[in-house]
Amino acid sequence: MSRNLNRRDVMRGTAMLGGTLAMSAYLPAWAQPVSRGIARPLPTVSGTNIALTIDRMKLVMDGITTPAIGVNGTVPAPLVRLQEGQNVRLAVTNNLDEDSSIHWHGLILPFQMDGVPGISFPGIKARSTFVYEFPIFQSGTYWYHSHSGEQEQAGLYGPIVIDPAGADPIAFDREHVIVLSDHSEMTGEEIFRKLKQMGGAYFNYQRPTLSGLLAGREMRLKDRMEWGKMRMDPADIADVTGSTYTFLVNGFGPYDNWTGLFRPGERVRLRIVNAAAQTNFNVRIPDLPMTVVQADGQNVRPVTVDEFQIGVAETFDVIVIADHDRHGHGHERDGGDVRYGGREPGRKARAGSHVDAECLAQPVEAHRVERAHRSRNEGGRRCDGRHGWDGGRPDERRYARDGP
Repeated sequence: MSRNLNRRDVMRGTAMLGGTLAMSAYLPAWAQPVSRGIARPLPTVSGTNIALTIDRMKLVMDGITTPAIGVNGTVPAPLVRLQEGQNVRLAVTNNLDEDSSIHWHGLILPFQMDGVPGISFPGIKARSTFVYEFPIFQSGTYWYHSHSGEQEQAGLYGPIVIDPAGADPIAFDREHVIVLSDHSEMTGEEIFRKLKQMGGAYFNYQRPTLSGLLAGREMRLKDRMEWGKMRMDPADIADVTGSTYTFLVNGFGPYDNWTGLFRPGERVRLRIVNAAAQTNFNVRIPDLPMTVVQADGQNVRPVTVDEFQIGVAETFDVIVIADHDRHGHGHERDGGDVRYGGREPGRKARAGSHVDAECLAQPVEAHRVERAHRSRNEGGRRCDGRHGWDGGRPDERRYARDGP
């Protein structure tokens, strides 16, 4: 069957497409167009001699190009994979026009290698190289980040995995390192300046107002006075919120749609690092229990939970088992791999048929942000059970990342 297209048909179709794209910003998060999922693993460096280069770069998140500071051209910085009992030499070159540093968070090492300028070492001068060298006495999941200015918020952070010298007491078939963070089109210096201008409340759009008090919509005068004595707002759990931040998973925004692979029935170890500057995250995978097996690099007695909260700079390792029968409803396989983290708009999943990776990065906020552009970040803030199903390529299942 064929159809001849005339100029009017082409122009009409183009106009409709343009209108759809223009209106997409106003659609609810679950209906927003997103990518089909990104399964690219974090870049990894390992061995006894490792070279890291700090430099400015552009980070593209959800199609928006933002200024960033990365390591070896990536945000997050490369996964540094080491072995308990080895010695490591890390040559860190600073290509910035300002001093920099790297702090090895949680590692046991000589104080002069700790990486905190003005306390344990002088910092890494602009256009110079500093060599960190130390033995590895431990194993577990850790991370590293800058201790200079606002460089960490700009993207200078990365995960560390140290494999035990012997057999790992935690059994797993596959692992994913998941770095949660927050990033803004504003520079860290600009955010800090705005916070100083308004006593830390610049980004708080839920502050009590006089009109609210007079109308009886907010707290009583007595309660307001008590908060005033403490010089605190009742909704200040985070100084900077989703109005300003985009919440990232391994450097990808909500609509970039980071995706991880697994096979049904595998024990999947998720090494979760909170590298955010301001944000605590509630972590959950709807309908799929998680067993916490490690906290801040230390093995713990396993605890099975439906959700946990991870604070800034913390790490948690969890084991999940996505059983074929319980969590797969008639999906097919292509090479055996399945995905979680992806979604195709307009397709819905039944309860228990997905792993909601969007909820894997649900920031804790004391209030909603009522701003016109809030939908861009909504998907990373809360989850209410509406999930998508992506048919993907034949024999492949994706588990939903969805927002409100």
